[in-house]
Amino acid sequence: MSGRLVALAGGVGAARFLDGLVQVVDPDRITAVVNTGDDMVLHGLHISPDLDTVTYTLAGVHNEATGWGVTGETWTVMGALARLGGETWFSLGDTDLATHLFRTQRLSAGATLSEVTDELRAAWGIGVRLLPMSDDPVRTRLTLGTEDDGDGAEVEVEVEVDFQDYFVRRRHSVPVRAVRFDGAEAARPAPGVLAAIEEAEVVVACPSNPVVSIGPVLAVPGVRPALVDRRADVVAISPIIAGSALKGPADRLLAELGHESSVVGVARLYAEWAGTLVIDEADRGRADEVERAGVRCVVAPTVMSTPARAATLAEVVLGARR
Repeated sequence: MSGRLVALAGGVGAARFLDGLVQVVDPDRITAVVNTGDDMVLHGLHISPDLDTVTYTLAGVHNEATGWGVTGETWTVMGALARLGGETWFSLGDTDLATHLFRTQRLSAGATLSEVTDELRAAWGIGVRLLPMSDDPVRTRLTLGTEDDGDGAEVEVEVEVDFQDYFVRRRHSVPVRAVRFDGAEAARPAPGVLAAIEEAEVVVACPSNPVVSIGPVLAVPGVRPALVDRRADVVAISPIIAGSALKGPADRLLAELGHESSVVGVARLYAEWAGTLVIDEADRGRADEVERAGVRCVVAPTVMSTPARAATLAEVVLGARR
């Protein structure tokens, strides 16, 4: 492949795929458009979890033990905050805090999220171009179906919470009735996002949660139509294998929102804008169903248990489009 490539990214699965992709494609030819629906403000700091996960992974410092932050992290600030009785449900390591302090200071000085993201990318020596999906605030909000009554019993409720409240504080263990992307209608794609999609030789939808990682990116006006126009060159990777997600709540979210939690369900969600879906060998028996959903199906090992397997998957994806 000699042209440019765009990856729609969110979370650990996307970061692992990108880490494999840079082994087979010149990083300078890759643009990652990253979900920011998970962003939050905590302790007065602007935190961008998916951007940071992708950044730390490509920099080779992602903390695999915790799933967030950097390797070799220390927790002095969180320990002191706990002693003071502060909020510690969202753990931030000392080195990770420096990223959020830098981002917040630059944003308060008038920089855009795109500009700050590029400054952090350069500071870590990353060749991949990293773009937030938008410089405007878009926040994933989930309506929950039950809640702990404080005594350990679940009671029926209808309460809307931010993504990190659902994902971290409640450990994504409560049923979800609805998802919306607050601010999406008024948001604009970050500078360079639409041009990157239009000019790419191939667009990859990484194996990220279809609802809360890929969904927010698609909700930004202009992104979905740009993908529809390039549909034949869009290759998606299913994050669902044999009906389950390897990590996180993607399988449960799909089912709770009325979709089939399977590669067929993913194919139906993506068919409008993705011409090809890569599914795992465990789902080989459903390949015909995927194709009947209107998406070309490619079967390959998709579990990225090592960097070498991530690179192999990247090679499959690059050869998979129509």
